[in-house]
Amino acid sequence: DGVLGTNCPIPPQWNFTYSFQVKDQIRSFFYFPSLHFQRASGGFGPIVINNRDLIHILFSKSDGDISFMIGDWYTHNHTALRSVLDSSEELGMPDGVLINGKGPYKYNTNVPDGIQYKTINVDPGKTYRIRVHNVGVSTSLNFRIQNHKLLLVETECRYTSQTNFTDFDIHVVQSYSFLVTMDQNASSDYCIVASARFVNETEWQRVTGVGILHYSNSKGHASGLLPLPSTDVSHPWFVVNQQRGIKGARPNPHGSHHYGQINITGTYILRSMPPTKINGSLRSTLNGVSFLNPSTPMTLADKHRLKGVYKLDFPSRPVDSKPPRLESSIINATYKGFIQVIFQNNDTKVQTFHIDGYSFYVVTMDFGNWTEDKKGSYNNWDAISRSTIEVDSHLQFVSLLYTSFSCLVVSFLMFSFRFNQGHGLLYLFPGITSEFEISEPRTLTDGILAKKHT
Repeated sequence: DGVLGTNCPIPPQWNFTYSFQVKDQIRSFFYFPSLHFQRASGGFGPIVINNRDLIHILFSKSDGDISFMIGDWYTHNHTALRSVLDSSEELGMPDGVLINGKGPYKYNTNVPDGIQYKTINVDPGKTYRIRVHNVGVSTSLNFRIQNHKLLLVETECRYTSQTNFTDFDIHVVQSYSFLVTMDQNASSDYCIVASARFVNETEWQRVTGVGILHYSNSKGHASGLLPLPSTDVSHPWFVVNQQRGIKGARPNPHGSHHYGQINITGTYILRSMPPTKINGSLRSTLNGVSFLNPSTPMTLADKHRLKGVYKLDFPSRPVDSKPPRLESSIINATYKGFIQVIFQNNDTKVQTFHIDGYSFYVVTMDFGNWTEDKKGSYNNWDAISRSTIEVDSHLQFVSLLYTSFSCLVVSFLMFSFRFNQGHGLLYLFPGITSEFEISEPRTLTDGILAKKHT
């Protein structure tokens, strides 16, 4: 539970019982391991929290509920993949893209015989809620169902203004819900497709994930060419418009937070650059800092009042006057402050930033470098509150607002926040997306935080 440094790992052959109340979290989640690249070996699955009958949601009850876990897959285990990264190499193309742990349907002659694929059985005329989670480690995926519309209703556990799509880009650790009506004739089955994005799609076509949507009165097998994404990633405005089109639901069932009327107490511009050599190893950085995990967990250092374990000196702006460096450097933010974070991507690849168990308002996406006058273009009315956001190398920056209740972690080696009430760690592996973890301490015993938000 939690991340290294804030919570102690669960040793092999041990167990940890985690009791929590779900309260108003009526949406789609998934669980996964957050240490040592273990997610690359599995250990993830969906968690669906349904509403009680007296609590209404913003759309009619579906006739069925289907969860999809899509993601890249490497035949090497997670320790071998970590060794690849530690040796300053990139993971490269995965060995496949899986849908609920299964390989592709034989949609062409390049797919070997005998591969198990996922089949979803449906009835004509019915509407299903489809929850899609990207559980991979580095690959953004486009999700689509042949000849069917996807009505977006949920983004990272928040209801959205409902919008129809033919396909949808889902980045690492992102989750979405769609309503899909089975309104096609049953002359044949239909393909469910998850294909790589923001790469050379022609070259990566061989690792496309394909499942089957099977009507109960279907008359034949799926055939023909797979459907293509509706947008071309070489035209960045098309990509931006999909994300800009995601708005918060109105009326907002989670309450009207008036986030646009709260005074901003701090600003952090976090610039990611292409990986660079530090002490002989290839490292990714934010503001020139690649996070070095201290030998003593930070929570234990606080408990025993140890000095020099970490520094509260993480730069709030990009620093060009110093060379990239390894440091146990933490942002010293204010508890319950309302801060804005600008992710500025100067890398050549898309980066995904995820805050686990927490959320923020995405108020703008734009090209170029962020400046103060960009605040005039913020969406201060119906921005979606979410936990994951991608920043394309074409896009350059994304601004978000959130209240610093506790601690923030961007996973995969970058930096760490300290919000007086706890800590978070940051890890960033080259070419891999970024993740956040949030922890709120209640009782600290031997380095274990007893409570995490979700």
